[in-house]
Amino acid sequence: MATFVGTIGLLMAAGAVSAQTYPSGPITLVVPFAAGSGTDGVARVVAQKLSDRLKQTVIVDNKPGASAQIAAVHVAGAKPDGYTLMMTTNTSHSANPSLFKALRYDPVKDFTPVTLVGELPFAVVVNPKLPVKTLKEFVDYAKANPGKLSYGTPNSTSLVATETIKRLAGINMLQVPYKSSPQAMTDLIGGQIDFYVVDFGSGMSMLKTDKVKTLAVTTAAPSKLLPHVPPVGQTVPGFDLTSWNGIFGPAGMPKPIVDRLNADILAVLADKEVQDKLAAQGFQVGPSATPQDFAKYVVAQRDHWSMLIKQAGIQPE
Repeated sequence: MATFVGTIGLLMAAGAVSAQTYPSGPITLVVPFAAGSGTDGVARVVAQKLSDRLKQTVIVDNKPGASAQIAAVHVAGAKPDGYTLMMTTNTSHSANPSLFKALRYDPVKDFTPVTLVGELPFAVVVNPKLPVKTLKEFVDYAKANPGKLSYGTPNSTSLVATETIKRLAGINMLQVPYKSSPQAMTDLIGGQIDFYVVDFGSGMSMLKTDKVKTLAVTTAAPSKLLPHVPPVGQTVPGFDLTSWNGIFGPAGMPKPIVDRLNADILAVLADKEVQDKLAAQGFQVGPSATPQDFAKYVVAQRDHWSMLIKQAGIQPE
C-alpha cells in the first residue's frame, strides 16, 4: 500500500511540474479539413494569437479525409500532454457517430474537450448557368428535372443540410462526395455539380460574386454579411442548421494544462482583432465558459445531430 501511495504521489507531482512548465515546445493544432476550408481559416487566426500568448509556436497541421476521421484517429492516439490539439467541428464529433456504422474513435471517450470556439453559418449556392434566381425557383426546377441535378458534400453539414432540404422540399438530386470545400466550390463554378451548401469561411470570396448564385443561408435569421440573402426556412419551413467549431485534445490530458489552454484560448477569442478577422470569414465567436461546459455541449450536439440525420433519412455507411 505504501508503495502504491508513493507512486500516485510521484505521478501527481510530475503532472504538476509538467503543467507549470507547459508549454516548453511547439504545439500542433490538427485540422481535419484541407487548407482553404472554413475551419482552416479559423484555426490559423486562433493559432497565430495563441502562439503570442503561450510564447510557443502553434503549428496548423491539415489532415483531411474520410469525413474528418483521419485527423480524429490521429489526435485520439496522440500523447495527452497538451502538445497535440485538434480544432474540429460537428462533422467528427456530432455527425459521424450516426453517419458511419463503425468509427475507430469515440467522440466523447477518446478526447478532452478544451473550448467551444463558435459557429460557422452555411449558404446555398448553385451553378450560375442554372435558370433560377431563388431557392423556390430551384426547388421547382429540381422537381421538373428529377435525378438530373447533382450536389457536392465535402463535410457532414453540407450532407445533412442538403439531404434535409431534399426531404422537406420533395426533390431528388445525385450526391457527389468531395474531400475538401475548395474543390467542391471549384466544380460548382465549373459546372461539374449544380448545388452546394458551402460554409461562409471557404465560400465568402465567391458568395458576393457572379461566379455562383447565392440563394439562401442555412441559419434561421439572415446574416449580417449577406443581408439580402433569405434563410432557407423561408422556402423550406422548419429548416435551421449551422456548424459548431471547438478545440480538443486526446483523452487524459492533465486538468491544469486543460485549464491553462482554456483560459488562453478564451483570451484570444476576446481579442477584438481576432473577432474582426473571424467575422470577416463569416464565423461567429461563441466560446464555452469552461471545459466542463463544452463537454456537456458535445454530448448534447451528438444527440441533436443524430436526430437530424435520422429525420433526413440518411443511412449510415
